[in-house]
Amino acid sequence: MRARERGVPVLHRSEALAALMAGRIGIAVAGAHGKTTTSTMVATALAAAGRTDPVLDPSYAIGGTVLTADGATPGHRTGAGEVFVAEADESDGSFLAYAPAVAVVTNVEPDHLDHYGSAEAFEAAFEQFADRVLDGGALVACLDDPGAARLVTAVRDRLTRRGVRVLTYGTDASFGTATGADGDGPDLVLGPLRDAGGAWHVTLTSRLAELPGADLVLGVPGEHNAANAAAAYLAAWAVGADAADVAAGLGEFRGTGRRFEDRGTVAGVRVVDDYAHHPTEVAALLRTARSVVGDGRVHVLFQPHLYSRTRAFATEFGAALDLADTVVVTDVYAAREDPDPEVSGDTVVQRVPTPGRATYVADRHEAARAVAAAATAGDLVLTVGAGDVTRLGADILAALGDGTPGADPA
Repeated sequence: MRARERGVPVLHRSEALAALMAGRIGIAVAGAHGKTTTSTMVATALAAAGRTDPVLDPSYAIGGTVLTADGATPGHRTGAGEVFVAEADESDGSFLAYAPAVAVVTNVEPDHLDHYGSAEAFEAAFEQFADRVLDGGALVACLDDPGAARLVTAVRDRLTRRGVRVLTYGTDASFGTATGADGDGPDLVLGPLRDAGGAWHVTLTSRLAELPGADLVLGVPGEHNAANAAAAYLAAWAVGADAADVAAGLGEFRGTGRRFEDRGTVAGVRVVDDYAHHPTEVAALLRTARSVVGDGRVHVLFQPHLYSRTRAFATEFGAALDLADTVVVTDVYAAREDPDPEVSGDTVVQRVPTPGRATYVADRHEAARAVAAAATAGDLVLTVGAGDVTRLGADILAALGDGTPGADPA
């Protein structure tokens, strides 16, 4: 308010990023899930490519910390090259400020209905986002996601007329018309993800003569991360990066903050924090956790984020959380919303299909102690949500140890 009173220009975050992107080779990554991870994968791949082609050395602005072999680094960087990678936030429609050379759409699954009002309006915004791609650029989209597949069908002809190339990726399951996409299926096909003891292998098979395939070795688990890597591979290739350099760079990716981020291990119980706050994200997280924990059990401390989202997706949250062995749900993190007396963490608990699997504990610290009490050596405990549940890893580690704050997370 004071800045406006003094006549100082005030920009929305998206306007500032759009200004930074102007005149550069912009890559904007959008989607209801996977934006931060995919943005970071693109930036990591381009940083590797920039070692041999300095033009590609990227600048980036990403909504999370970037994990590296040397520790966590900020989600921003000024590179020496001409490429600018931005995470494009669709939550308030501000991603329509960008005019990128390459737009990536990981999925178009309705969210933020408090802003958009309907699923149709949400999908329409992504069509507008695709139309923002500059002439001669590229749209990268996932055909495994029905919403993204519909987007491709809706915009392909008009983008092609402007010289915008539509590049798609997905698994074999996306062939045909099951997803609502036109054409034969994805340009880049993901093979099965193979666990090689701490590394995950996936083969990318190209159906385009000019696009090389690749065998990726990833340092992060989960089929969703393999798909994110395929998106990053296409985006980096679309701006001229060497495919072999891109593959090598993706192998260097170690994750982003709050995306399956280790908090420590006590008494043989591993504690991991994750930002998942939409049912699809929660389900993907729990499938990944199951693949990592082996014979151990998966315990979840879940904090719903936003009353509106909890009300809209309570049934879907319940189904996703049913993939865990035990679940403790604490109260809703209101964020920008006023409380809704008809919605609480118990709203989700009541919709978990398996009786007795989920428990509602309103106080988050008591909830942390409850989830710790359920775990034994060899198990995995997850703190899940977009609110302050991330702070409860320390409570869980302490409860797993001697019960006092500051127990050593050895």
